[in-house]
Amino acid sequence: MSNYASNIIEGLRNGEQETQPSENIPKVKTTNYFKINTAYQTIQESSKRPVPKQLFSQLWYENELCILFADTNVGKSILAVQIADLISRGQSKGLFRVESGAKKVLYVDCELSDKQFELRYSDEGKKLYPFNDSLLRAEIDPDAEHPNDVTFEEYVNDSIEQIIVKHRIEVLIIDNISFLVKEAEKAKNAIPFMKRWKQLKNKYGLSVLILSHTPKRDATKPIVRNDLIGSRMLLGFADSCFAIGESAKDKSVRYIKQIKARNTEIVYDSENVILCEIKKENSFLHFDNYDLGDEYEHLKSFTSDEKQDLQTQVWSMKIDGKSFREIGKELGITYSKAKRLYDKENKETLPEKKDDNDIPF
Repeated sequence: MSNYASNIIEGLRNGEQETQPSENIPKVKTTNYFKINTAYQTIQESSKRPVPKQLFSQLWYENELCILFADTNVGKSILAVQIADLISRGQSKGLFRVESGAKKVLYVDCELSDKQFELRYSDEGKKLYPFNDSLLRAEIDPDAEHPNDVTFEEYVNDSIEQIIVKHRIEVLIIDNISFLVKEAEKAKNAIPFMKRWKQLKNKYGLSVLILSHTPKRDATKPIVRNDLIGSRMLLGFADSCFAIGESAKDKSVRYIKQIKARNTEIVYDSENVILCEIKKENSFLHFDNYDLGDEYEHLKSFTSDEKQDLQTQVWSMKIDGKSFREIGKELGITYSKAKRLYDKENKETLPEKKDDNDIPF
């Protein structure tokens, strides 16, 4: 028998031996991190549970941990309250579909005071919007005493969990992550927070929507997942994600774009964003969705003068000692674009070096 054949047979024998139970399997000190089933058992058991229904069209489904992000003053909170209101009533409006029926919703508001909230959802403080009693709103109690034996983040998260249990909450909306997690862009801060809410989602059968900011971004480019603060860490734990953009052509127009999905294909991509206007009707400030459109039609386009101004600004900031990354972050452009603009301005500003042959004797 050839050495080649002998090696194959020996390898098969070793493989057969390895499939037998071994006494050398390491013992796990705690419960195992994984649940093991055959592939068929997996789908068989899963088929006994109901199919998740839409909470906010194809953007957010039941039992998902979803992230909504946008720049400051674009309308994240306005849309989030509108979503909470629709779910609490089990009602759809236009392209905003709710399939789940009415649910008990908790809106954790870390942004507005009660008076600011009232003015937003009333007619100059007179005619109040009749929210459904299935929508609860939680705000920070300034008189609450922070226990010394837990961190601030643990205290806040434990408080929210108590409300969930006491009021049998089904849908949770947190506005926003920046209040609950210091420096959410850092992995060491974002990971424990997302793990905690992933576990609580599964423990209580919750549907969770977390609002987040985006750093200053290049308005000439479409919204992408990297525009989310701490994008890699946050999105890794999220089931779905969508964002709000502001039209550069009409400041009254907003568009909603789907960034990540697991229960469906991406429906509302760059060529099919949901177009909206922010309106106040019957004491209710909301997004009025009126059409679908192309994101590229709403991106900023620079005039020649604006391009020159930006190029000069980059050059001046670099001369002042700032790095290209610092310049990009401050101006909302990429590191590479800042470098290109500097190089171009530098070339146009500095006199061309003369060749030695051009120097007269």
